[in-house]
Amino acid sequence: MTRGGGAEGASLGPAEKPPRHIPVLRSEVLETLAPKDGETYIDGTFGAGGYTRAILEAADCRVLALDRDPNAIRGAAPLLAEFGPRLTLVESPFSRLEEVAQDALGGAQVDGVVLDIGVSSMQLDDAERGFSFQHDGPLDMRMSSNGQTVADFVNSAAEEIIANVIYAFGEEHKSRAIARAIVRRRVETPYARTRELADTVSRVFHGRKVDGRHPATRTFQALRIFINDELGELASALSAAERVLKPGGRLVVVSFHSLEDRIVKKFIAERSGKTQSVSRHLPTETIKSTPPSFRIVNSRPLTPSKGELDVNPRARSARLRAAFRTDSDPWPLNRETLGFPAFED
Repeated sequence: MTRGGGAEGASLGPAEKPPRHIPVLRSEVLETLAPKDGETYIDGTFGAGGYTRAILEAADCRVLALDRDPNAIRGAAPLLAEFGPRLTLVESPFSRLEEVAQDALGGAQVDGVVLDIGVSSMQLDDAERGFSFQHDGPLDMRMSSNGQTVADFVNSAAEEIIANVIYAFGEEHKSRAIARAIVRRRVETPYARTRELADTVSRVFHGRKVDGRHPATRTFQALRIFINDELGELASALSAAERVLKPGGRLVVVSFHSLEDRIVKKFIAERSGKTQSVSRHLPTETIKSTPPSFRIVNSRPLTPSKGELDVNPRARSARLRAAFRTDSDPWPLNRETLGFPAFED
């Protein structure tokens, strides 16, 4: 689910090739992963293949790539043809990273895992996917072809549930007013299009921008995160990466939203011994005696350079965090300590 590099969408002449996708923080990801000949890496969010290509071009290594979006899988044919057996591609959510690696690699541990969290430029720019209020399309937002759509949810959920989702996953302080407006409008006409929902939210703000952005930004973000269980997927993927990385293996995560970054930060800090977990499920003695399973690479997250932002403004909120795997046993996954937003359904 890698973010676009700003060149996508340019008009092409009949003899021109499509511009090559440049993922966010490409140089920083490569520098941290440091691919070497003979090593094996996992790209848990294949998207347009930007990180996968960069890794395969950097060394004579192998990449196992995953993506839950069938469109991303279908678009990978040129890369598969170019790199042959060095690239294995599987349609799967990255929460199943360990199972996929077991099947594809026979249980062998890997030298690096890269995850790029959130929605991709390809998904945002495709109106038919329903991710963006900038393009009118079906109110869908699913990253796969399974499960309920956002239209299903906003047309059937109780007002309080809609408000809780928008507040918890969008950090939107007008969540109750927005939910009330959504329910009031659906009584007359159920939602089917992204523009309909965006207009409803915009009216709550009287059409004014919020922090320089469209007033529906946080609502769309919240609904997308909820429908796709993005935070749950992220926690499971981080835990799976911890189990498949060999000692010295590198974990690199690029996130774009404060909720995602908070989970990544706490996951790495907790397992590197930088914070003390507080959980009613684990005795304090057990927490204190658990050896660190990671060593933090960068104490502060890496962010895009001005030059990169000039080319790709969508990268403005990107944060890269990384850690090296130690030889200690993996920790059990405990979502309570990872900063999940409080949510009642």
